[in-house]
Amino acid sequence: MTGPDHAQQILALAQRLDRLLEATGRLASENQALKRQLLELGAERDRLQDRNALARGRVEAMLGKLDLLERNDD
Repeated sequence: MTGPDHAQQILALAQRLDRLLEATGRLASENQALKRQLLELGAERDRLQDRNALARGRVEAMLGKLDLLERNDD
C-alpha cells in the first residue's frame, strides 16, 4: 500500500465518520422530538378519556331521569 492510497482511505473514513456523526445527531434530535410528542399525545389521550367518562356519566344520568319520568307518566 502506498502513502497516498493510505491517506485517501483515511480521508474517506473520516468523511464517512462525519456523515455518521451528523446522522446520529439528526436521529437523536428526532428521537427527542418523538418522545415529547408521545408524552403530549398521552396527556391528550388522558384528557379525552376523562371528558368521555364525564360525558358518559351525564348521559347515563339523563337516561336515568328519562326512565324515571316515563315510569311516573304511567
